Amino acid sequence: MRRSASRLGIFLLIGIFVMSIAGIWVGSVPLGISQVWDILKYRITGGALPAELAGTDRILFVLRIPRTIMMLLTGAALACSGASYQGLFRNPLADPYLIGVSTGASLGAVIAMSVQWPYTKWGTMMTPILAFVVSLLTVWVVFKLGKVSGITGNTGLILSGVAVNSFITAVTSVWMLFSHRELRTSFSWMLGGMTVNGWEPIKIVIPFILIGIIGQFLLSHRLNVLQFGEEQAANLGISVHKTRIGIVFFATLTTAAAISFSGVIGFVGLIIPHVIRILTGGDYRKLIPLSALGGAFFLLLADVIARVIIAPQELPVGIITAIAGAPFFLWLLNRNTGREIER
Repeated sequence: MRRSASRLGIFLLIGIFVMSIAGIWVGSVPLGISQVWDILKYRITGGALPAELAGTDRILFVLRIPRTIMMLLTGAALACSGASYQGLFRNPLADPYLIGVSTGASLGAVIAMSVQWPYTKWGTMMTPILAFVVSLLTVWVVFKLGKVSGITGNTGLILSGVAVNSFITAVTSVWMLFSHRELRTSFSWMLGGMTVNGWEPIKIVIPFILIGIIGQFLLSHRLNVLQFGEEQAANLGISVHKTRIGIVFFATLTTAAAISFSGVIGFVGLIIPHVIRILTGGDYRKLIPLSALGGAFFLLLADVIARVIIAPQELPVGIITAIAGAPFFLWLLNRNTGREIER
């Protein structure tokens, strides 16, 4: 049964608000309501913060609030990009993780992290920049291999994605082994472990993610037309080549920016667009913004689960999304076996 897009949007916004509060509140160190209230009063009035509240203030404003915001942005970025890739290639399995964009971004990010850049804004920005460049190259290789493999449909895309993902993962692992900088932290990041401390990473990725999501939304009408086929789209005045370049650019930019600080988080771009499509239909003018909201809600929920499931220790959130996403992927693969899906 199809639901109203506006109702679903309101529900997701409420869910994002609730999960954001939970994400700020839940953690290995409990926060008292009175402590948080006192900190907020001092923050609002500008008074000097008492020494006994300094630790709680750091937990709240340096760790948990920035982490919650980054999870929100990452979920929105991955789900929105997944919807765009699926629409562009008319392939239900074309999510950022499965087609190699995420692993390509991870290689670029690991390379950037292993270099002693100057501690400046431009030095910090090298992580998302290299992540974007390598992921853009990766998605180009995956689809080139898919075309020349001689295997049509979803199978060619899956096989080329698996091959490129395996190769890039191996290269990334070797690079990390020869890097002398916090190997354990890097492996946690590869599993989707959040590495955000403070507000600087958020300031860096927000422009990239917002530009990417807005760019994808502006191309949503063209995505709708492309569902009728490239020849029909060209007859209706759509530049297929420019649309392809635009979607790949904006979707890859969005994914790379999110992954550069959040780590490799899979299946968000696969699960959420399909759920939204089932609930509201395939109009990309609605699907893209609703996927962004759904991805934000889903990743915030996964992050809360990752913090409490083995508390006081935390699981990388990528493990939670993989546990949820792998069965969904198998169901989707089985559902579409033997036929090409044109959306």
